Amino acid sequence: MRSKGAIKFFSVIVIAAIVAYVAFFGIKVGNYSISSIQNRIRLGLDLRGGVYVLEEAEGNVTQDEINKAIAVIRNRVDALGVTQPVIAQQGSNRIRVELPGMNDPDRAIEIIGKTAQLKFIGPDGQVILTGANVKDSKAVYAQTETGVQQPEVTLVLDAEGTKKFAEATQKFLNQPIAIVLDDKVISAPRVNDVITTGNAVITGLKDFQEASELATLIRAGSLPVTLKPIAYSSVGATLGPSAYNAAVKVGIYGVLLILLFMAAFYRLPGIMADVALIIYILINLIIYALFNITLDLPGIAGFLLSIGMAVDANVLIFERFKEELRAGKSLRAALDAGFRRAFTAVFDANMTTIIGAIILFYMGSGNVKGFALTLLIGVISSFFTAITVTRFLLHALLEMDLTRDIKVYGA
Repeated sequence: MRSKGAIKFFSVIVIAAIVAYVAFFGIKVGNYSISSIQNRIRLGLDLRGGVYVLEEAEGNVTQDEINKAIAVIRNRVDALGVTQPVIAQQGSNRIRVELPGMNDPDRAIEIIGKTAQLKFIGPDGQVILTGANVKDSKAVYAQTETGVQQPEVTLVLDAEGTKKFAEATQKFLNQPIAIVLDDKVISAPRVNDVITTGNAVITGLKDFQEASELATLIRAGSLPVTLKPIAYSSVGATLGPSAYNAAVKVGIYGVLLILLFMAAFYRLPGIMADVALIIYILINLIIYALFNITLDLPGIAGFLLSIGMAVDANVLIFERFKEELRAGKSLRAALDAGFRRAFTAVFDANMTTIIGAIILFYMGSGNVKGFALTLLIGVISSFFTAITVTRFLLHALLEMDLTRDIKVYGA
């Protein structure tokens, strides 16, 4: 019986240790690799610095127009090389854009809000094609007659565009055709051949980055709606990391104090609760990494609050456990009764918090959503660890039969 309990207990410890190692340090086996959660968890602008812009569509807009606008903005932002941008709908007619590492809101607004139609204009000033006629555009490397690799942009036109472009290239042979976006010429390639296939190539570009940006602008085309910036802010590159470091320190100190309190006040059950709490924290971090959840300061606050909920559940259970021990019940009977009697209170407390978090998530916006999401994830996982993991560890501990002194169990 003792050996069975020891196997159960140490199996949980070993599995948790292996998962923690893989989560924090990653692992690579042949062609398969798992990156660490530090590299997978996305930090909000308030923790890593950048620009936040909230755009509102003017007039009555459809969901399809908002979806197209988001796609266009994403293409434009990707052309900047911004790492892990956040481009999401907020409400029915707003788009929230977060650009980490950028510190110029005016530049961000200029890039995001380009609304004029993409046009191909001939030397006579007449519009030949619009962005709607371009099916695809890519930046590629092509080999010249001398064997040198040069960047160029390929264009694929639709049927209408193919016909119009064939006529234009015949008419303007050896003349430039301007590609204009927002009344600004982004390229003016010269027509070297009559193009009748609907496949064109733009050459003479400085480097591949220029070709990639040009292809992105052509592909993105115009916004289907007019966007107006209603809010924007910038977080410095030093303020973000300092806030992140402060939040991490506060979290570590807070968790250490909780672990010490639980071990000192509830003794062996408190130590088991500490193990379950560490597993709970690990579960949360893995969920954040797997689902690409953006972690900002309000999100960290929600996470820390959920730790308090996890501890509160254990406190309720252990107080019931102590009452049963003082009433003269055996350790196993007192443990089962303690969990059974505390379950309703723990369940009700968690459910009310879950309901509140769901309402905040669906009715709130911006940072409020981040707080609600981490709180919701935390409360659900804390309920799981308190009711299952802690109980499993305590049963394994009783099977090991280390001591029958109820004082060791906090009574």
